[in-house]
Amino acid sequence: MSALRPPAGLASVSAAQWRTLAAAMLGWMLDAMDVMFYAFALTAIRAEFSLSAAAAGGLASVTLLTSAVGGVAFGVLADRIGRARALVWSILLYSVFTALTATAHSLAELVLWRSLVGIGLGGEWAAGSVLVSESWPAEHRGKAIGLMQSGWAIGYIVAALLASAILPTHGWRVLFAIGVAPALLAWWVRRTVPEPQLWQRAARGDRLPLAAIFRPPLLRRVVVATSLTSCLLFAYWGVFTWVPAYLASPVAAGGAGMGVVRSVGWIVPMQVGAFLGYVLFGVLADRFGRRPVFLTFVGGAALLVPVYGQLGARPAALMAMGPLIGFFGHGYFSLFGAMLAELFPSSVRATAQGFCYNFGRAASALAPFVIGALADRHGIGSALALTSAFFVAAGFLIMFLPETRGEVLQ
Repeated sequence: MSALRPPAGLASVSAAQWRTLAAAMLGWMLDAMDVMFYAFALTAIRAEFSLSAAAAGGLASVTLLTSAVGGVAFGVLADRIGRARALVWSILLYSVFTALTATAHSLAELVLWRSLVGIGLGGEWAAGSVLVSESWPAEHRGKAIGLMQSGWAIGYIVAALLASAILPTHGWRVLFAIGVAPALLAWWVRRTVPEPQLWQRAARGDRLPLAAIFRPPLLRRVVVATSLTSCLLFAYWGVFTWVPAYLASPVAAGGAGMGVVRSVGWIVPMQVGAFLGYVLFGVLADRFGRRPVFLTFVGGAALLVPVYGQLGARPAALMAMGPLIGFFGHGYFSLFGAMLAELFPSSVRATAQGFCYNFGRAASALAPFVIGALADRHGIGSALALTSAFFVAAGFLIMFLPETRGEVLQ
């Protein structure tokens, strides 16, 4: 399915390839901004709708569940109509329905809009990651995916800054209304980003690509990769859905007692660490291989998260550890866009990536609810420690997948 070719410098990357990366990175950045609006508005939404921590976590879980549906659906769509076209539709969906979240005046309406947001959120990664993987040279694929994933950290920071500026004076509805802005990106992508030549050349005779990935020889890879993403995404969403609430919540509730505005000063350095983690993971994975670098990152996250959750009202310690939590707790995501692309042929690549990643996202939908329920009993900081077991499980599972560094896609 592949061969190795000698490395070349980044000077060999064309303007069109950089433009493709920019489109996917911006889409992922704005995806993060929209989804993190809910995390920052969580305290205000709980107060307005009288929600327990478990119920508020359950609402986040609804978005994750529907994002899994969207990811699988857009993966199939990207294999049928093209990666760039699928990316455009996903951006339009999540931006419009994020803005409509601002109109919710009942819990049922809130559930409806957040469910529809999820479909677009899931679709963006399924289309954008394959678009980059098929457009960039094999020797730089890890770096490109790392840069694309780093858009998440930038979007997180943008969401934090907007939340601190808007929530105290204008409320959560204005914050969500701003979420329509990414629709402008969809227009730019449609006009300037071409479909990868690899997709244009690929045979698409299989009219049921989703069925094709459940037949040998792909079935085993699908099962292992899906189990891996399930564990890792459970750990991620269990931690980072609740980190803003952990920093903002009172010490008596197991939090750090900072409040929303002050906590932003701690979240931004954490996301700077995340940005560096995404980018450096890609560089290291292209140099040393996907598997050893992934094990280093998930091992670091498993060790650091329980310690971070017990720091409580120790602002200096939280500030010092924040960039490390961001670095090890995010960087491993740069594995998926590269490795999943390298495991599957072009005819079903987006379908396979969309399924493996987003079935994992569906499984992880329990994480915000589980951590919220534990937080009601033991405090948010203590509840975060559960996620370490899932980081460790992900490290175990990657040993059952082949090393794919340097694969030339077919």
